[in-house]
Amino acid sequence: MSYFLVVISFLVALLASFNVNRTYKKYGQIMSRRGYTADQIARMILDQNGLYNVAIERISGNLTDHFDPNANVVRLSDSVYGKSSVAAIGVAAHECGHAVQYAEQYSPMKIRSAIIPITNIGSSLAYPLVILGIILGGFRPLITIGIWLFIAVVVFQLVTLPVEFNASGRALKTLEQSGYLDEDELGQSKKVLISAALTYVAALFTAVAQLIRLVAISNRRN
Repeated sequence: MSYFLVVISFLVALLASFNVNRTYKKYGQIMSRRGYTADQIARMILDQNGLYNVAIERISGNLTDHFDPNANVVRLSDSVYGKSSVAAIGVAAHECGHAVQYAEQYSPMKIRSAIIPITNIGSSLAYPLVILGIILGGFRPLITIGIWLFIAVVVFQLVTLPVEFNASGRALKTLEQSGYLDEDELGQSKKVLISAALTYVAALFTAVAQLIRLVAISNRRN
């Protein structure tokens, strides 16, 4: 059953990834009536929130957009930067939402940032530690450490959900109140952000399935 869950979660993640790319491609062809580019709107949103010190940079790739709190930079991908589509504008506004979250010390954002180091360790060492513990004759301390490290990964994915949904909510509210997009354009941009948010839901499902699999391996060995 645990193996079946892992396979299903992989398919769900694959479907979510396909959906976000398909949705972005669809609405990436619809240009906003105002004619603003995504980076221009990002600059205006940041300035509206007093974040004049947050820079905007172009980064290579497709939908590799992110906010880097360490460098204080909103990075927009080639598929977003300089584009006037409702899809690009929605993505840029979303990343600005993360910058505002960081400036306001939004609690889930703080929690996620705090557990990133242990999450990085857990994602790479959890399975090896459990397997090594089993090879060593069921050495429980090692197995337990591995499982707890992966629990941190699940917690990270769980905390990521409110961070991402809140950033999208902020983005859509700003785009509407500031009049950057018309009502129908706002709905199209919302579809792009929802499809992106579903990839994080899929990531959580995948992490939970892997944790169940990890525990099952440990219990079966016992």
